[in-house]
Amino acid sequence: MKQTVVLYPGGGIGHVLPMLEVAKVFLRHGYDVTMVLLEPPFKSSGSDALAVERLVASNPSVSFHVLPPLPAPDFASFGKHPFLLVLQLLKQYNERLEGFLRSIPRQRLHSLVVDMFCVDAIDVCAKLGVPVYTFFASGVSVLSVLTQLPTVLAGRETGLKELGDTPLDFLGVPPMPASHLIKELTEHPEDEICKAMMNRWKRNTETMGVLVNSFESLESRAAQALRDPLCVPGKVLPPIYCVGPLVGEGAKEGAERHECLAWLDAQPEQSVVFLCFGSKGTFSAEQLKEIAVGLENSGQRFMWVVRAPPSTTEGLKKYFEQRPEPDLNALFPEGFMERTKDSGFIVTSWAPQVDVLHHPATGAFVTHCGWNSALEGITAGVPMLCWPQYAEQKMNKVFMTAEMGVAVELEGYNSDFVKAEELEAKVRLVMESEEGRQLRARSAARKKEAEAALAEGGSSHEAFVQFLSDAENLGQN
Repeated sequence: MKQTVVLYPGGGIGHVLPMLEVAKVFLRHGYDVTMVLLEPPFKSSGSDALAVERLVASNPSVSFHVLPPLPAPDFASFGKHPFLLVLQLLKQYNERLEGFLRSIPRQRLHSLVVDMFCVDAIDVCAKLGVPVYTFFASGVSVLSVLTQLPTVLAGRETGLKELGDTPLDFLGVPPMPASHLIKELTEHPEDEICKAMMNRWKRNTETMGVLVNSFESLESRAAQALRDPLCVPGKVLPPIYCVGPLVGEGAKEGAERHECLAWLDAQPEQSVVFLCFGSKGTFSAEQLKEIAVGLENSGQRFMWVVRAPPSTTEGLKKYFEQRPEPDLNALFPEGFMERTKDSGFIVTSWAPQVDVLHHPATGAFVTHCGWNSALEGITAGVPMLCWPQYAEQKMNKVFMTAEMGVAVELEGYNSDFVKAEELEAKVRLVMESEEGRQLRARSAARKKEAEAALAEGGSSHEAFVQFLSDAENLGQN
């Protein structure tokens, strides 16, 4: 009898995508997989919802179960940080999750694997006697910092915000400017949002083990730190399994190709700078103009995914809204489209990022440093220019530039404005200079390391086998 693993990603597409890659690994090892999805808290025609629908349709070997929706909350009267509402909703789903888990015969249910934000489900598993594991969709270095942070905060009377760019020391990672931590964690330690987030990260390491979307040689110092008894004094952390890089595949053979790929086909090898800032990344109209000037002045070919500037909608609702198509002529400098029609290609809304990064014509990647995107750049061997914006992206920037050696930073990201001259200079550096050539060589080496980690007998393959063995032993005790 095949055993069933239940995966619970909780969040939007950025959480569902990597969890789906975990599902494929379980399938390859002979398990049945069911992924539990949540409906957004109100009807949405947003790109996230459409992307999830597309994923469900294209993965027939995974079962999907949508929990019955909760009544839509009253956003207007909530009056607190939207993330607190998300956590509240996730906790309220525990009852429905329990009902679903009870519907699976206990002897068939192998385990529940929860996303970093769904750790309240640990309580459901304790009640039912079901093994529970965390899947941490970001990197080991981020996990290491977040796991050590409560100790740093414990003796503080004020928030970390007051420290500005003062570097903080954590085991296993380069010095981390206080300003680069997740914004909510820099609030006063007694602040509700700070406490709620710290509780999330604490609970991430209260499961029976943590699967991390990374590979040992990419973040070896951080992985070792998490195995060091000194990491969190007085606490024994669960095993950490580096099972990545788990990234999506490109379009399947025979599938309809996006028009941007045909444009890339006509460009010379490694000649195109690709700019893409994730499903939530937006810029002001002023910044979009600045990017356009910088790209044009760099003289390089480019492909740029452009989204409309952010709406005025406040709170959580804006994350689910479908964005209007950007009015390019109004956003760009006069004549820009005409002048760059032979050297540039603008994509509005969505581009097949994995296919673009693996295309021979792509020579550099300007990214917001979301971990999925960082791994996609690493597995494609493409050097990156870092423009982090929110969540843990500034932390990732530190690791990508100072530790992994696969990226350079665009100065100005920390004051929310990158000048045209800076973009032009860094694009030229990566595409034309000796420093850029060395960056390209390191990126190519990291790509080979990633392939070796995933191959049979590689570190990530072996880590997953070890995880399955440990889980079986736990089940027998």
